[in-house]
Amino acid sequence: MQSYGIKTIDTHTSLELRELAIPEPGPNQVLIRVRAAGLNRGELMAGHGQHDKSDTIKAAGHEGAGDIVKLGPAVEGLKVGDRVMGRCRGAFSEYSLVETADTMRVPDNLSWEEAAAIPLAFMVVYDMLVVQGRLAAGQWLLVTGVSSGVGVAALQTAKALGARVIGTSGSADKIGRLQELGLDLGLCTRRADFHDAVMEATQGRGANLAVNTVGGTMFAECIGTLAFEGRLAIVGHVDGVLTSEIDIAALHSKRLTLFGVSNRLRGPAQRLPLVEGFVADILPMFADGRIRPMIDKTYPFDQLEAAKAYMEANLHVGKIVVSVSA
Repeated sequence: MQSYGIKTIDTHTSLELRELAIPEPGPNQVLIRVRAAGLNRGELMAGHGQHDKSDTIKAAGHEGAGDIVKLGPAVEGLKVGDRVMGRCRGAFSEYSLVETADTMRVPDNLSWEEAAAIPLAFMVVYDMLVVQGRLAAGQWLLVTGVSSGVGVAALQTAKALGARVIGTSGSADKIGRLQELGLDLGLCTRRADFHDAVMEATQGRGANLAVNTVGGTMFAECIGTLAFEGRLAIVGHVDGVLTSEIDIAALHSKRLTLFGVSNRLRGPAQRLPLVEGFVADILPMFADGRIRPMIDKTYPFDQLEAAKAYMEANLHVGKIVVSVSA
């Protein structure tokens, strides 16, 4: 089968198309024929904490959708031919293994490309908005970098939950496109200068939950915008700034909660409750049309390099997807 590998060279990542044997599913695994796979900035761009200094080539792609072609030993509840999606290593391949703990059935109304845009971004969003963020209808959500894949997924999920959303972006055009998805207030800025606008929009109360997809440059400003018992989710550091001062007085007096969102150190058993919760709470919103993944652009499998370059140019709103097989 054809499969892309990825390695880090100096300050950038490089893709390599290889010919590999089709893998065999082990216990608690299924083998899927990959139909589409989603791109993720943290994997494809160096400086996001997912790349070491070695030039060792690794399987590329972390999320995909396809049909099951083989079951591992003792797998129950799934069958050959099922349309599934999930987190998987090596999604930029013609075939990939998926842990049963990460496997979700694709709603009938979604295309392969739409399904491939769900497993990472929307699962992360479910973790930080629902599981840890406790976002409720009528509350205010602030998202820095709202036009990113995770940012758009946060906007869509929050609106489906009945929340109100403020988002920042350096592009007025991107903000305009997101207003069609229900963005209540778009702030055109790449700087940490949104405190006053957030406080005005929330009538001086502040945001109940803030999602920082940018990094350390936005940390202090996010803290300043939080309401009493507000929560701050840290989900990225695209600015490369990994440290920031923290206002201890605000943390103390406003009873704030700060938390990180990452699955890098979690195994299948630890991810299973999150997947089960997502399937119960959020997947029905895709099935009935309340949420539809926003795909900016789809590339053919042999144009993954071009898709990566498009992501690096930061021109997209929402997700970039590659179509692997018809």
